Amino acid sequence: MLWFVLSFLTALAVASHDAWVKKYFSGLSIYEMLAFPLVYSLPPLLVTLPFVPVPSLDKIFVRAFLFCLPINAVGLSLHIRAIQVSPLSLTLPYLSFTPAFMILTGFIVLGEMPNTPGILGIVVICAGGYILNLEPAPKSPLAPLKAVFRETGSWLMLIVAFAYSLGAVFGKQAIMHSSPLFFSTTFFTAMNILLAAGFLVFRKVRLQTFWAQRQKGIIAGLLFFAHVLLHAFAISLTKAAYMIAVKRFSVVLGLIYGGVIFKEKNIAVRTIGALLMVAGAILITLWGQ
Repeated sequence: MLWFVLSFLTALAVASHDAWVKKYFSGLSIYEMLAFPLVYSLPPLLVTLPFVPVPSLDKIFVRAFLFCLPINAVGLSLHIRAIQVSPLSLTLPYLSFTPAFMILTGFIVLGEMPNTPGILGIVVICAGGYILNLEPAPKSPLAPLKAVFRETGSWLMLIVAFAYSLGAVFGKQAIMHSSPLFFSTTFFTAMNILLAAGFLVFRKVRLQTFWAQRQKGIIAGLLFFAHVLLHAFAISLTKAAYMIAVKRFSVVLGLIYGGVIFKEKNIAVRTIGALLMVAGAILITLWGQ
């Protein structure tokens, strides 16, 4: 059950981060919006790094580490762009398709195949994500899927879901050949420095912006840092697809944030989808292997 608790806390960190960044940084450019959590998560990452034991590393770790860099950079960039241009309730639901993609990617990369209750739980979670995107009076049962092509944030987040499905399984492979704490701290330190440096070199961000909103930036950075550590420990304790399925509770929490903070509509129907996702996660927790 520890993996479930850690996975749920990861979901809370993700949803809180998305809501915070959308609320306070949406008026900035996509580069600055992305750079805030990256830059302000660097201090806690760098402080933690010297205290992390260095395990024995091999070629598999190096390969997985290097593969994760572009995949996660692209996924995170598109993730931020999606929540910038569209409502949370029309973007975050598509993240619930990540565990479905991971049935394939997890099997190819890690040789993991969920059992029947596990697959059923993932399907129920994806069904919940589908219902979350239903309009009050849909013209057809395929309306939520067609919405992908109408809403920029929706189709961007579907691409993000696939990118995250690859990043999660290669990330777990890197963890298996190192340690959760070592991989999470070294990987995100490297990725954050590379992206932030790239933005500065190509003049995509303004340093005065970071100083002017430093207090909000610190909170964004701490939420990102919490997400990084919780994700690494949770995914090391169970099948990658199961951990990501529960992590997608961020969709449910994002729905709550969308209604309370951003006054988004159609919350009642989407609550049904949220309850389905809860049922799917319970199914995975109790009977998935």
